[in-house]
Amino acid sequence: MTENPKCILHAIDTTGPGGAETVFLDLVEKLTLEGYNNYAIIKGSGWVEDQLKRRGVRYYIVKPRGFLSIKYYIELWKLIRKNNTCLVHAHLLGSTLTYSILSIFSRVPVIATLHGRVDVNPNERFVAIKNRIMKFGVSKLIAVSQDLANFIVERGLFHKDNIQIIYNGIDELRYGKRETKELRRSLKITDDAILVGSLGNVRPAKSYDVLITAAANLINEKKQNIHFVIAGHKKIELMKPLEDLITQYGIADRIHFIGFHEDTAGFLGQLDFFALSSSSEGFSIATIEAMATGLPVVVTRCGGPQEILEDGITGFLVTVNNPQELANRLLYITEHTTAVAQIAKSGKEHARNVFSFSAMLNTYRNEYTKHLLQ
Repeated sequence: MTENPKCILHAIDTTGPGGAETVFLDLVEKLTLEGYNNYAIIKGSGWVEDQLKRRGVRYYIVKPRGFLSIKYYIELWKLIRKNNTCLVHAHLLGSTLTYSILSIFSRVPVIATLHGRVDVNPNERFVAIKNRIMKFGVSKLIAVSQDLANFIVERGLFHKDNIQIIYNGIDELRYGKRETKELRRSLKITDDAILVGSLGNVRPAKSYDVLITAAANLINEKKQNIHFVIAGHKKIELMKPLEDLITQYGIADRIHFIGFHEDTAGFLGQLDFFALSSSSEGFSIATIEAMATGLPVVVTRCGGPQEILEDGITGFLVTVNNPQELANRLLYITEHTTAVAQIAKSGKEHARNVFSFSAMLNTYRNEYTKHLLQ
């Protein structure tokens, strides 16, 4: 009888789309180790499942039945045994907790990647119990930025010596300016208008109300011929107050929420500038994607971005929740094209040199190997 091949399990408890989900998909597809097969466990259908199918990744759907559901853990344990699982890589808080519990009993090591401060929410129910479970069950905690690592340490979740920082990487060769005017044509935007884009699902931490207020300042007060295009999944309950704000400012013809955009490189390649108005980011894949495209970027000091770029050298940083400062900096980059072009060029080189996909893969591969050899 032939023994089942050894496997590495990749797990996430969201259905996407999003930055964490993209990293999860890239790792399960492309981070291969000789002698081991990859497979995934997800919680339901949606964008993540569609991507797993498209990428040819073997996966299972196991629907959560609650934090302390015995049946749920038994179902997962059976899959871990069936697939001869030697290592689990969990993403985000939910999966980290789940596989921490399983690791305590199974002794299968767990590497966990936390992607933002929302994963370390001090208001989480049963937070003390959950923190203790993760301390016992996680073999190595990965933070996607130094800021996030500091946040984790300050809350006593993990000691700094037990946290590895691995920056999210991008396939830099995909990104660059595009000649197509497809986006402008679809939105009926003239070629002489300035196109500022944002990339990220509509959720509170993105602070799109700040971006809308900054846009109103530029359009109504500075009389700029400028349009703002936001690509990301829209939640109806969060869009209503944003739409009301747009109507209040009278700029409905200049703000375009276009929903989720599959081809982020194609979207960014058609922009003139990139803006990030977030109040909190564990890292910000969208920022390095924009920099790798060659766009001048204006982003908030919301955590991760401070580690990605240097203000005035490779991009521009502004204060969180300050629409006036964001508007002023956007006005500056529209009026100082030569100096800004050089900063964008430096940002492009920096993003491609420091935040490459290969660098991320190699660092994760080293972590996998350490724990598989223990």
